[in-house]
Amino acid sequence: MCGAEVVSQVVAGPPPDDLTPTGGGLGAARPWGRSRVDAAWRALDDVLDPEVPALSVRDLGIVRDVIDHGDALEVVLTPTYSGCPATEVIEKSVVDALVAAGLGPVRATTRRAPAWTTDWISDEGRRKLREYGIAPPSGHAAASTGEAPIRLVRRSDEAVACPRCGSTHTERLSAFGSTACKALWRCLACREPFEQFKPI
Repeated sequence: MCGAEVVSQVVAGPPPDDLTPTGGGLGAARPWGRSRVDAAWRALDDVLDPEVPALSVRDLGIVRDVIDHGDALEVVLTPTYSGCPATEVIEKSVVDALVAAGLGPVRATTRRAPAWTTDWISDEGRRKLREYGIAPPSGHAAASTGEAPIRLVRRSDEAVACPRCGSTHTERLSAFGSTACKALWRCLACREPFEQFKPI
């Protein structure tokens, strides 16, 4: 099945306090506030992508859902691409962060369809990329309908603004940068090289 989820990691942790209220009864304050799921989303803001540590996994848009099953939390992740070497590291970091926040037990599952697209990077994530010195992806990589015809022609290159000086007088030096998801560019105005997060 195209959208099937595969359990990739299960980590046991102590049961959450809201399942076993003590002292103050059902009205007692919970360590994460109103919602276990809300607390999990907040904790995920601090889980950084190992390849682009300026971004959290939420900024990247790879966290598709957080589900409270009562006895455990499930975090649904979509990798940036199937062969991404950071996938297992991200899964472990996500589970470890939520268990450390007292929200365990936690399991991570992988959802590969629909495939991740750079359109899922948040506006905040794009701002962080620029401040980190990486040009964010431009345009829209995915069609809004989810379907698009296959065209066997080269897509015209859009102007990529230099994240340092803002000039669009730039040139691509290589289709690949330090990782497969980035391209290497050079600004012809300030003469500085920079990477661009490629639209996928």
